[in-house]
Amino acid sequence: MLKMGRLKQSIWILPLVIAVLVALLGWWGNIRLGATIQEGLRAQLSATLSANVTALGIWSTNQTRLATALAEDPAVRNLAGPIFQSDSLTRRGMQPQLQRFATDLRPRLASLGYEVADLVDTNFVVAANTVRPQFGGTTMVSDAHTNKFAELFASGEPVIITPFKPEMLQQRRAGLNSSFESRTNGFRRLNRSMPPINGRPRRGDITLMQVAAPVRDTDGSIIGALALIINPDKEFSRILSVARSGVSGETYAFDQTGLMISHSRFDTQLKELGLLDPTNTSALNLRLHDPGGDLTKGFKPPEAEAGTKLLTSLVASAVDGDDTVMVEPTRDYRGVPVVGASCWLPQFGFGVATQIDAGEAYRPMHVLQSVFVLLILFLLLCSTGMFVLANLTWRRRLSEAQLKLKQLGQYTLEEKIGEGGMGVVYRARHALLRRDTAVKLLMPDRADPVAIARFEREVRLTCNLTHPNTIQVYDYGHSPDGIFYYAMEFLRGLNLHDLVAIYGPQPEARVVHILMQICDSLAEAHGVGLIHRDIKPGNVFLCNRGGIPDCVKVLDFGLVRRYGAPVDDQAEQGDDRIVEGTPWFTPPEAIRNGAQVDPRSDIYSLGALGYFLLTGYYIFDAETVEQIHHKQLTASPVPPSQRTTNPISAEMEGLLLRCLEKDVAARPQSAAELRALLLAFHNAGDWPLENRVAWWSAYQPRPANQNGAAIPTSTPMATVRIDLASRVE
Repeated sequence: MLKMGRLKQSIWILPLVIAVLVALLGWWGNIRLGATIQEGLRAQLSATLSANVTALGIWSTNQTRLATALAEDPAVRNLAGPIFQSDSLTRRGMQPQLQRFATDLRPRLASLGYEVADLVDTNFVVAANTVRPQFGGTTMVSDAHTNKFAELFASGEPVIITPFKPEMLQQRRAGLNSSFESRTNGFRRLNRSMPPINGRPRRGDITLMQVAAPVRDTDGSIIGALALIINPDKEFSRILSVARSGVSGETYAFDQTGLMISHSRFDTQLKELGLLDPTNTSALNLRLHDPGGDLTKGFKPPEAEAGTKLLTSLVASAVDGDDTVMVEPTRDYRGVPVVGASCWLPQFGFGVATQIDAGEAYRPMHVLQSVFVLLILFLLLCSTGMFVLANLTWRRRLSEAQLKLKQLGQYTLEEKIGEGGMGVVYRARHALLRRDTAVKLLMPDRADPVAIARFEREVRLTCNLTHPNTIQVYDYGHSPDGIFYYAMEFLRGLNLHDLVAIYGPQPEARVVHILMQICDSLAEAHGVGLIHRDIKPGNVFLCNRGGIPDCVKVLDFGLVRRYGAPVDDQAEQGDDRIVEGTPWFTPPEAIRNGAQVDPRSDIYSLGALGYFLLTGYYIFDAETVEQIHHKQLTASPVPPSQRTTNPISAEMEGLLLRCLEKDVAARPQSAAELRALLLAFHNAGDWPLENRVAWWSAYQPRPANQNGAAIPTSTPMATVRIDLASRVE
């Protein structure tokens, strides 16, 4: 029956175990799914990047072939030859040739998809232009592009010049700006996104590309270059936008400084975030910095970091020359976590990156995680509900068992008067003797084999103690439902914790009177080889017993232990790695090694108890058990006279501090010795019988039950068990 009851009581553990198994399965599945998703993402990102790079390669090859074919066309060479062979001053008088070059080439350009072409001589001067032929020979190539044309003239191979903005040339020559404006007004037909201001092109709204091929004379020598102007929006950015996935995937290009040279998919959002001017696009206007946080979720980068931003991880890796695939989320230029791949294309002189928002990329894993979390929460809810139900059921069964106890031990339970770590204490009445009795029950949820063994040991050892200052045990047994109990004398009064909490620090003479009685109780226990190990205010009861006021009763021998002889009982041996007891009253040797305790350990606890009775304070102030134990091992207590205004004699203070010595050899060596020292005090008899009678005559229980017995309260910190073996040597 007992086993069946325990099984029913523990049924709530089943969904908890299932929840743990589901959590482990979810953890394993999450790892496996994450690895699978990352493997798929790595392949997808690599394929997307490769497709874009391949598309760029095909496109650039077509562009260079078209430019080369046009530059090698005999008609073009015949038109370009005289222009290249003249100098800048001579070209101003060659208007017919310049006009013929523009007129003849425009139809050819239109058929090939171009609108503007330049002739660039080997001095990097634009010798002719199909839009404004009258200004031939008056404009120089941008300083940013001379290296590309120099490469062309040196190698004889065509080159691609990545997207750029025409700049006002800072030349030594005067009067060149008007020529520049005329050229860029012609270029505006390629970029019609924004109207000009006062007839002049708006800075930032013109983006161009060039493909240039060498022009040779009849001897095969390079005499210049034919440069065709490309609209990046129609060609370059469109190619990069073809191979992108989902609603957040994009591919973009950037130069060695991290400047985006293609268009972003998120131009509208970038303008809303303040990263772009409302009149601009991202191409050549957006530096690919890591903002340090998700701007789309309200992150505001500190002003102090405005000039110290780093490039995003994808861009920085490519600029450094590394081809990379990042499947672990990293921030992009919006601060949004993304996964992506990037590489540097030395043949073009720019890098390419493809990315997708991590939230979209990992959505399947997030869905699975949500399912597992909901399932675990559901199982935990079921476990909690079943635990509450089981607890209520056992409370009902306990109430029924309480009524049946009279059939076993002749006791009728009447009222709960206390609860501790091992069980619950009830006031009961013996059916035949008609006397009040305290019955301690071991709760079913605590009735594991170790708890039962300790419960029985407490009863067995306490029964051997007969001193009047030790609680008396009458009976022991268990109910049919497996609820273990023992009966002991019922006391009316209050424990020492409540005494100080209600009435404040006690006079020295009364403390001496109380401590001597505790010494008498401990002397008997020590004499038969037992150590209490949990002397504290809550375990010492003060009562008016048998006409003897201020009678002390030592309670709760739940941690009692034998010493000085081998112990066969596993329940009595305990675990020396576990610190048991109340931290404020635990001696240093018990913290270091539970096997080292002896009667002098109880003397230490008794000194801490006397300190508390005199001052109302524990010997050490700390917030955690670890801090208290550390001070027990290393710190010396403040003398009690410094913590209270009540008078404390030098001999009393010296004796208490001696009891609290870290070295056991420096303490009183027995309870009898400590009692003799207390009895020798000059004020040992200053708490006479008449004082005790007067105090108890004025005493009112708080609160009172029907028989006037106080319901004891517990100490602020209960008895604990802590494994300090890994932290305390």
